[in-house]
Amino acid sequence: MTNSDPAIHLRKCRWLQFARRMGFQVAAIARGPEKESLAKKLGAHHYIDSDAQDPVAALQALGGARVILATAANSKSMSPLLGGLAPRGQLVVAGAGGDDPISVNPVPLLFGMRSVAGTMTGSSIDAEDALSFSSLQGIRPMIETVPLANAAEAYGSMLRNEARFRMVLRRHASRQANAGR
Repeated sequence: MTNSDPAIHLRKCRWLQFARRMGFQVAAIARGPEKESLAKKLGAHHYIDSDAQDPVAALQALGGARVILATAANSKSMSPLLGGLAPRGQLVVAGAGGDDPISVNPVPLLFGMRSVAGTMTGSSIDAEDALSFSSLQGIRPMIETVPLANAAEAYGSMLRNEARFRMVLRRHASRQANAGR
């Protein structure tokens, strides 16, 4: 991994696909070995299981990340990742949640000229740009289909954070996960 490449939390599948299609070396960070095959299917060159290894050490062993896109809705999991950045690297926060603030040690910021930035996504122009890029690069969404009759179950699954991908309601469809059929 060169210091021009991003590390991305696995939670947001499209960012892995986008970074890979932009030509970056991509490291995905998630919890558990069962997520590695999906991360690699989505385009990650490297998978870092944060339950089995220290993500900061793993990123530094790869040369450090120029960008870490932190999409987890857990500020506590973002704070230590600052140490995984290469000099002049940037931690971009694109997720928020919990009551804990992001804790930042100023030493790596000052001596490594690292930075932390935030970004909001989801505007109509963001969606238009994402769809255009996806179309140009052949990126297909990962979805779960659920019969319309089970809409309440699908909604409950989303509220419990059990939905793995976007939930799509279909008439007479069985529940399945697919890569953009």
